[in-house]
Amino acid sequence: MLPTTPDVAPLLDSIPLSENDFERFRRFIHDRAGISLTPHKRQMVSSRLQRRLRQLGLHSFSAYLDYIAAPQQDQERQHLIDLLTTNETYFYREPAHFEFLLHDILPAYRGQSLRVWSAACSSGEEVYTLAMVLAEGLGMGDWQIFGSDISTRMIEAAREGVYPLERAKRLPANWLNQYCLKGVRSQAGNLLIDPHLKARVHLEQHNLKRPLHTGQKFDVIFLRNVMIYFDVPTKQVVMDHLQQALYPGGYLFLSHVESLHSLKTTLEMVRPSVFRKPLN
Repeated sequence: MLPTTPDVAPLLDSIPLSENDFERFRRFIHDRAGISLTPHKRQMVSSRLQRRLRQLGLHSFSAYLDYIAAPQQDQERQHLIDLLTTNETYFYREPAHFEFLLHDILPAYRGQSLRVWSAACSSGEEVYTLAMVLAEGLGMGDWQIFGSDISTRMIEAAREGVYPLERAKRLPANWLNQYCLKGVRSQAGNLLIDPHLKARVHLEQHNLKRPLHTGQKFDVIFLRNVMIYFDVPTKQVVMDHLQQALYPGGYLFLSHVESLHSLKTTLEMVRPSVFRKPLN
């Protein structure tokens, strides 16, 4: 029997999301993550949060917004970001980027150190695709990959390094055989990233609106399919941090649907969606 207190929603009823509460969510995710939610995302926000409100025994979105506003609710605020951010990804996405990295950039780094940042790595498919590319081009030389994402849930998944085989269907077959292990028993139908590759990857939660706290610099940065969710002022903040984190002569990869149009930057386009920081 369900409790009849007003703080608990009926299990089967959808909790309505008012326009005012949706605006509060929009301000929250913009302030925290820089993401601009358009009005047509209102249903998406509602559907993703229904279960969470019931788990907490809250009867309205307004009550949930008040709940996360409490100073001690840092963990719940991060959980909300995890729920609202989109994480669609797979191995070897936009393959022209990896081919350009392998054939046009990596030869100059043979025998040298190379540091790569996957700046919105989601659940890790891009990070480990990059690791395969670097292993192909540089062997097991002096290279490291840093992967970051605003979602702690995605970082945890990336650290596991276990994926459904269907997400790797675009990988070259020889890479799949060389750099991945086939799951057995409870992991049947999954692939596991080879431990030697995982050892070259460091993963941390990071908000792109802030500079890297370590002051690290990189030769190559991948930030793909993320800038499209930012407004222009946020894009500029993120771009300033990315430029600061690039070594002179370093490369920035964006998605093929993104550009640096309307942004102040010293980066020069090498080819569509690939940019380079001047040496001087």
